[in-house]
Amino acid sequence: MSKIAFLFPGQGAQTVGMCQALCQELPAAKALFDQAAEILGYDLADICFNGPVEKLNATVISQPALYVSSMAALEKLKIDSPEAYEQCEGAAGLSLGEYTAIAFAGGLSFEDGLRLVQQRGQAMQDAADETPSSMVSVLGLDREKTEQVCNDARVDGEILQVANLLCKGNIAVSGNLASCQRVEEVAAAAGAMKSISLTVAGAFHTPIMQSAVAKLSTALEGIEVFETRIPVYSNVDAAPHQSPSEFKQLLVDQVCGPVLWQDSIERMLADGYDTFYEVGVGRVLRSLMKRINRKTACHGVIG
Repeated sequence: MSKIAFLFPGQGAQTVGMCQALCQELPAAKALFDQAAEILGYDLADICFNGPVEKLNATVISQPALYVSSMAALEKLKIDSPEAYEQCEGAAGLSLGEYTAIAFAGGLSFEDGLRLVQQRGQAMQDAADETPSSMVSVLGLDREKTEQVCNDARVDGEILQVANLLCKGNIAVSGNLASCQRVEEVAAAAGAMKSISLTVAGAFHTPIMQSAVAKLSTALEGIEVFETRIPVYSNVDAAPHQSPSEFKQLLVDQVCGPVLWQDSIERMLADGYDTFYEVGVGRVLRSLMKRINRKTACHGVIG
């Protein structure tokens, strides 16, 4: 019998038109977007369906959009694959997606999860606005060489460090804008296949986000987190967790710490999971799974 886990996408998966067909097809999905509009104070569905893309890509919008879209995708999964939904034994989410994983696993209510994500997005947007910064995906280098690229590309006390360890040969670095602009040339000299500037507001998962930590800590103090019914594998340590106190600390640590996605998936495979579902928009997590272990099944739900 398969051991099933759900994976939830993070920022960058959003696209104009997301979930429009789903909401037309499924009243339960539309109801979540209606509820989100009341909590957020604006029409999230309209931005998801119609854009403009610049507005959807803003951190303060894209994070709630991805959270709600994945929760809506769960409603579709309940109908299309009820056995998989009931038999799911573990979960993980890429950065922002970890909030959705915890909510699915029973650690957060939909409403509290959305409020947290909204405050996280605003805090990270504010931190990004304070310091010009960015992220760059470096393809074709291992972690050691990518860390050397960071060392060679930063100057004068700048921050530039590994931020997302996604899969072999796909590592995102994050830091001050000037240092990110040097990465392409330095990475090419180190043998990288390609460097791609990412469409993000700032240097996520680095100390540049430090001002967001206090805000998120305060937000978490006012939210009740429950023990989850299944383990959620954390980006911070690639280990399974179910404790409310652990989740609160891990979600804070995640803001400035690197995302250990490859390590998380490899730990889940070692723990016996052999069937995965990417629950949300896009194909990013399925593509990463093929690079980590191409023999492992990873199904899409809405995108």
